[in-house]
Amino acid sequence: MAAEHRITGARLVGRYTLLGIVAFLTLFPIYTTLVAAFKPGDKVLVNPLVPDSFTLEPIMNAWSDGNLGRYLFNSFVVAMIVTIAQVATSLLSGYAFAMLDFPGRTVLFVAFLATLLVPIEATLVVNRRTVDGLDWLNTYQGLAVPFLATAFGTFLVRQALMAVPGELRDAARIDGAGHLAFLRYVALPVIVPTVGALALFSFLSSWNQYLWPNLITTEESMNTVQSGLTLLRRSSIDEPNALMAGTVIAAVPIFVALLLFQRSLVRGLTSGAVKG
Repeated sequence: MAAEHRITGARLVGRYTLLGIVAFLTLFPIYTTLVAAFKPGDKVLVNPLVPDSFTLEPIMNAWSDGNLGRYLFNSFVVAMIVTIAQVATSLLSGYAFAMLDFPGRTVLFVAFLATLLVPIEATLVVNRRTVDGLDWLNTYQGLAVPFLATAFGTFLVRQALMAVPGELRDAARIDGAGHLAFLRYVALPVIVPTVGALALFSFLSSWNQYLWPNLITTEESMNTVQSGLTLLRRSSIDEPNALMAGTVIAAVPIFVALLLFQRSLVRGLTSGAVKG
């Protein structure tokens, strides 16, 4: 018994030690960014890890000089378009793969999932030429359309829909409900946590995009907040804390979204991953 307690205690110590190391590695860059963002420019490089002074001047300068208000608006518009579209397309395609019987369904679903293995870098050139050919450079549709559907969302919704009891489908069919009515009024309320998680994941993914906006925006006014930070860095070489202040501003919407919906995100992802 004493040996078992020693083993359990050693595991507990090891577990918390590992968690402490992971927490330090995760939080240390955030800490240094916050310290630099709220220190005067002439004190950023003096004791850079010590928050010995505080000012909001870098935040205000980054907001005004970096045109972050416009870039945040662009990011919000694009993220909302992508989120709404990905939820809608994932619901319809996930329903088809989970509820409908048609020839080649399994093969088509596997092919659908296989697109997850294709890195975005492999499609950038083709997508860039297509967007250019459609004259969509420096437009919201150019920023959003290539990401209106996602295989990950289809998989997530399919797994959740396969857990919906068959009795509900039979009851809805007896009442004369078609596919869209069943999805809207019966299945959707059951899988709300999964849909919420998908919406949050889609919003965060779109908000954090950096490479694609840099490829298709040549006009400064159409930058998203992530690509706009690059311009802020170039224009504020003599102010090392300006980029940190801009990073803090860009991270505020993400922090708020995660704070409000983190429980829904975890519930939706875990329930969709284990069922089916």
